[in-house]
Amino acid sequence: MIQSVRPSGNGQSGPPDLEALVSSLQSRLGKGSGKGPIMIIIAVLIGIALLWGVLSSWYTVQPEERAVVKRFGAVIGINDPGLHFKIPFGVDTVQFVATERVLKQEFGFRTAGTGAGGRTTYSPEQFEDESLMLTGDLNMIDVEWVVQYRISDPIKFLYQMREPTRTLRDISESVMRRIVGNMLGSEVLTVGRVEIQQRAGEEIQALMDAYDAGIRINTVEMQDVVPPPAVQPAFNEVNEARQERERMINEAQKRVNQEIPNAEGAALRTVAEAEGYATERVNRAEGESTRFSAVLAEYQQAPAVTRSRLYLETLNEVLPRIGQVLVVQDGQMGPLPLLDIDRATPPRSPAQPAAGGDR
Repeated sequence: MIQSVRPSGNGQSGPPDLEALVSSLQSRLGKGSGKGPIMIIIAVLIGIALLWGVLSSWYTVQPEERAVVKRFGAVIGINDPGLHFKIPFGVDTVQFVATERVLKQEFGFRTAGTGAGGRTTYSPEQFEDESLMLTGDLNMIDVEWVVQYRISDPIKFLYQMREPTRTLRDISESVMRRIVGNMLGSEVLTVGRVEIQQRAGEEIQALMDAYDAGIRINTVEMQDVVPPPAVQPAFNEVNEARQERERMINEAQKRVNQEIPNAEGAALRTVAEAEGYATERVNRAEGESTRFSAVLAEYQQAPAVTRSRLYLETLNEVLPRIGQVLVVQDGQMGPLPLLDIDRATPPRSPAQPAAGGDR
């Protein structure tokens, strides 16, 4: 330890003796020359260890992650997003698990990345060992699909089984092959996609729950479902025939939708006309009955007058419709026209002079 220079006898402190200080330091280092470098190295190592301990005593968990904390290899808890502290020097270790991120497994294709303009590019490599399947009617079909999932329990995901993602992949392929193998090829290619996706998601989730893997299936989405290239032309012809059949069915249904309303309208119109005619006849009959009752009442009061009146009214109604009336008497040569009012006046001869003319 370097000692400061004491003050002079007159009570005033003079400048320090630099040569004395340097000689004193050299003498002290010379005495412990064997231990000096070792102590420096130890001090440096201790400083590095302290610095490493300080820097490794905290960590940050991202918003889409959860941190599984282990102490001496045993799990002690799960930390939420934010800044957290731990015991350094390997006492506490942290594993980050993306529990809020939707992960996916691709079957039959691979995504290569995102190109210019945000368009997704796919790998040109073929994965026919994953996508080629045999349907229930013994047809080959190429099925590509995606399984989207989330990690619901990070502890179970890390330590319940050795390779949970590989297990999920094997289960997904097995379930999809079994479902497709129990259906007809035409159903898989056309109307059965929604049913396949729903059944596959439910069965994959049931198996993952049985393994208690801490994985939650979000969706199973089928991408391209096409026949192999060798049978593509035949499949196109079958599709064209099906489309033609659907077109003819739609046209027939359109004709049915047109004809049935027309027939129903005609039937309703006929029924309405019949009801109107029935109402008219009933009303007319009721009117005639009322009229007859009124005439009867008048006849009972004045029979002769009523008979004459009825006779004249009948003649007035009938005679205009009779036309020419002929009266035949005994002993005469021909019939005598009576009330021949419809006979036209004969045209006058040109040679006949007009009435009142010159003789």
